[in-house]
Order: sequence, then structure tokens, then C-alpha cells
Amino acid sequence: MRKVAEEERSHANLLPGVRIQAGSDAEAVARWLAEYRASPQTLRAYRREAERLLLWLGGQGRGLGELQREDLDAFEAFLASPSPRDQWIGPSRPRHAPDWRPFRGPLSPASRRQSLVILQGLFAWLVEAGWVTHNPFRLMRDKRRRLDNRQGSIERYLERPLWEWLWQWLEQPPGEGASHRAHYAWARRRMIFGFAYLLAPRISEMAAARMADFTRREGRWWWRVVGKGNKAACIPVPKDMVTLLGGWRSLLGLAAMPEPNEDAALLRGLNGQRGLGDNQLYRLIRETLGQAADALEAEQGKEAWAEVQRLRLATPHWLRHTALTHQAQAGVELRFLASTARHSRLETTARYLHAEDEEWHRQLSGHGLRLSADAAGDEAV
Repeated sequence: MRKVAEEERSHANLLPGVRIQAGSDAEAVARWLAEYRASPQTLRAYRREAERLLLWLGGQGRGLGELQREDLDAFEAFLASPSPRDQWIGPSRPRHAPDWRPFRGPLSPASRRQSLVILQGLFAWLVEAGWVTHNPFRLMRDKRRRLDNRQGSIERYLERPLWEWLWQWLEQPPGEGASHRAHYAWARRRMIFGFAYLLAPRISEMAAARMADFTRREGRWWWRVVGKGNKAACIPVPKDMVTLLGGWRSLLGLAAMPEPNEDAALLRGLNGQRGLGDNQLYRLIRETLGQAADALEAEQGKEAWAEVQRLRLATPHWLRHTALTHQAQAGVELRFLASTARHSRLETTARYLHAEDEEWHRQLSGHGLRLSADAAGDEAV
């Protein structure tokens, strides 16, 4: 499953104009991926989508150069429903595990669109490299609708009441008699979610964070981060984050706040030493969200059905969306919100603004019908 079933060949003999050193489609894709080695998160996302396409084509005994326009509709349908399921879909596993699968489940319309956007970029590069002769994505008549990655407002976030319930649940310490390990795991989980909510980092940025990245300047604390696209930034650290950081460091047996040369991981494994990797952090957050969903369902039952499902659906990136959305709702100006998010375009940040939607809804609430009492009663049933 992990190796693309393609015939090894000297592609350069087939296409004399090839401008890269590669002997197979997989090697050509590897050359493309190497262009993104400075951005690990982008690299992972691009590798995943390219690998899915290679595996799909390999299952048919075909290569990248044979992809035609009509194949794109079939591939998009495959992304929407990978089948047979046992061959393509499985739980999160290490890449080398025998039960690893390329999909966790069918892709949503937004995820399918993102996949096509990434693969369009791959083929544009392969054309320039002389590896393939054409880019079939450019033949899509509805390319603007399907490949334009612009979206409406951000919807994948936790609304404030649900977030507040989640944080209260996270704040509950282990019971009496709990082990040191249990207390440590609780404090780490609290630190992770607090960090995610207060500073809106990407998961790769959280995993890469070092103690010395928190620095004090003129009496104020800042978080230094190098994020997507290798962009460096300094983000203001709210007082609640300073408090969380101090408590976390105390548990680790460290001084209240970091020193400038303290190059140790911020988030650590259960031994308190080794830093958490991206995949470990991802699984920890997903497991916590699942446990929170179970707790909310046990506490409120069917009344909280929608909120329980939202927690089960949420991914770690939802925490970043939640943080930015709540900052916007709290009145943080768009220019500062964009700086926190580290977006190069204000239009991207503006997707987190929901105030106009709320005002629009409020004003339209006065527009209605004079329903009879019976009709209103029927509606309420």
C-alpha cells in the first residue's frame, strides 16, 4: 500500500526535455516536495495529497503523464468516497505501520478543493520541469469555482459558550490520590489548550516552541515564532498566558519565567524532558477533544447533541480558528488580528469577522409574518 505500483523506467528517454534528476514519478514528486522543505507543515500537506494521487494512479497501472481531464472528475469522486474502504481508510497510524492508510475518512468539499489546488500546483511545476507535457487542471471549465481556494467566513471553530464549557472542563484537576503522572498530564493538557487559545499558533509552531521564544521587552512579554513560509514574528503574550507559562514551568522545576538562552522545548513528553512532535501533539489534542465530547454527552445528554458532534469533528487547527474568531469578537482591530494570525492579506483575516453577520441577522429579525396561534403552535412542536 505504501509503494506506488509503477514500472521503473528512464523517463528522461521518453521526454528528452526533462530538467530534473528523476527516474520515476515518485522521484519527480520528491523533487517538487523538496522545494517546500523549509515549511514542514506545507510539506506534509503536499506530500499527503501527491501520495494519494500516485497511489490512485498506481492502482490502475498508470503514471502522472497519463492523467487526462476526464480523470479529474473520477479522482474527485474518489476523494469524496475512497473505496474499497478497508484498503484506503483507517485510523491515525505512524507512516511505517502495516495498518497505515492514506485517508481517515471521506474528504469534505473544502478538503477536496484544497487537494485539487495543491495538485494543480504540482502539475504546473512538473510541466516546467519537463516531466509531463500538459497540466490537465487547466482544462477544467469550472476551474474558478473548483480550484479557487477563496472561501467564505471561517466556520470551523468553537463558539464561545462551547469553548467556555471546554475550558472549565480542562480546568478540573485530577481527584484526590491521583498520581504525579496524572497531575502532569492534566497540567500539560491545560497548557496546550491555553497556548492554542491565547496565541493562535499552528500546531507545528506549538511543537517547535522553545522556552527562550518567550522574551521580555520594556516590561511586556512577547512570543517569537517562525511560522508558515519561514516568516518570523513577535506576538504579544497576554497576562493569562504569562500565568499559564509560570505554572507550567513551576511543575517542571524551573524558574518562574524563561531566560534568554533557555533553549529547551516548551511542550514535553511525560518524562518532562523530550519535546512533543507534531504528530504526538495532534493525537493528544484530538484525544482530549474526544474525551471532552464524552464528558459533555454524559453531563447534558441529547440537549448538547450538536455541541458534542462539534467537539468530535474538531481538529487541532480549529483551536487556531477559535482563538482568532474570539479575538475578532472581542474587538481586536483587523490589522492587529492579521499580525497575530501572520496573514499576508487582510482578506484572509477578514474571514474571521462575524460581527456583520450577527448585525445582519439582528436587523432582519424584525422582518416576519403575523402567524396565527395555531400555526405558531404547530411550528413549535
